[in-house]
Amino acid sequence: MSALASPWPAGCQGAVSLTFDDGLPSQLEVAIPLLNRYGLQATFYVNPRADFAEQLLPWRAAAEAGHEVGNHTVSHPCSKNFAFISDNNRRGLEEMTLDEIEAEIVLAGERIRTVIPQQETMSYGYTCYQPYVGRGATRQSYVPVVAKHCVAGRGRGERPNDPRHCDLWYLWSTPCERMTGAELVGLAEQAAVQGRWSILTFHGVSEGHLSVAPGDLEELCDFLARNRSRIWTAPVAVIAPQVAAYQQEFA
Repeated sequence: MSALASPWPAGCQGAVSLTFDDGLPSQLEVAIPLLNRYGLQATFYVNPRADFAEQLLPWRAAAEAGHEVGNHTVSHPCSKNFAFISDNNRRGLEEMTLDEIEAEIVLAGERIRTVIPQQETMSYGYTCYQPYVGRGATRQSYVPVVAKHCVAGRGRGERPNDPRHCDLWYLWSTPCERMTGAELVGLAEQAAVQGRWSILTFHGVSEGHLSVAPGDLEELCDFLARNRSRIWTAPVAVIAPQVAAYQQEFA
């Protein structure tokens, strides 16, 4: 019998992480005040650009409130199949090497730590959920690169993460754009019922083409706040070490 019966705090049946990509204005203006009102902390994956000192300043306040400011690379590279990459003559993941994607991850991490030094660890959010560089015979996973530099990596998958077996450096998450509050609550409840870790991925709040409505996000926050004794809601970088310790019991 494992010394750790569960990776979740006493009484909790499962865990949920709310993650937000791309550092959008609506996350600062709507999502974070909403989360703070309900006493919930989330992970925000940002792309620290050349003006990172000014760009990341408002995110320092988010970190001070307990939110994680996570690594999402500097330039947000994705497949050339995405029009925003190919139509703008941007370099796609198919054209990159492991050294180049590692440089992106390292630089983004350094910039975040420069502005938010109190944040000792951070997780990584795969851009467009894609964990590879190259194509065909030269295609390579860069999950091992993420494992070198980050406490966890969030990708995309089919269901909540099984804490016994999930790959901490390619965790499964569910894209939540345009979902109703009831659908979001259902995903959170699924974690409790299955004893697993649900990671939900958002982008804008009534902003952009991958948005969620403020009322639907608030319905989820209200549910999680009312069920905090059953469902542990915390940033990815907070939950990941607990799951890692739990997995060590089975090694």
